[in-house]
Amino acid sequence: MKSLKSKFIAIFKYLVLLIVVSVAVDLWRSQSVPTQANFNLKAQDIHQQWIDIEALSQQKPVVVYFWASWCSVCQFVTPSVNWVSDYYPTVGVSLSSGESHKLQRYFEYKQLDFANINDPHSQIGQKWGVNVTPTIFVIRNGEIKHITTGFTSPIGLLARLWIS
Repeated sequence: MKSLKSKFIAIFKYLVLLIVVSVAVDLWRSQSVPTQANFNLKAQDIHQQWIDIEALSQQKPVVVYFWASWCSVCQFVTPSVNWVSDYYPTVGVSLSSGESHKLQRYFEYKQLDFANINDPHSQIGQKWGVNVTPTIFVIRNGEIKHITTGFTSPIGLLARLWIS
């Protein structure tokens, strides 16, 4: 029977390995992201409100969440993003997810509170180098501080925001 200490060490090793693999995958996937000078986003959300990511990021880190209504992983990540939006400015960019009025109904049905920009032809996503949904950027003072793709937990998202 393993001792408590050896179990703790084994769990710690697996956590470190998971973190290292996660960071490596994020770094590899973020190679297609353009330089900071090309990523600024000023657009209207699905409620016709103007959003300026660079201006928002001067006060607090901003979460920019590229997602799609058809994305299965997004179904698990979106509630975390919505929760974080209570504490940090959050802007969703829905890729190839239909018309704005349909997205408004989707947001009402899912009770989502973050601002969302409709990108029906994924042009914004292409400009930002997004190849995978979900992709989350953390922007602070007009600069990309963190990028993560695929599943992320609320704790992982908060950690990225705190580090920013």
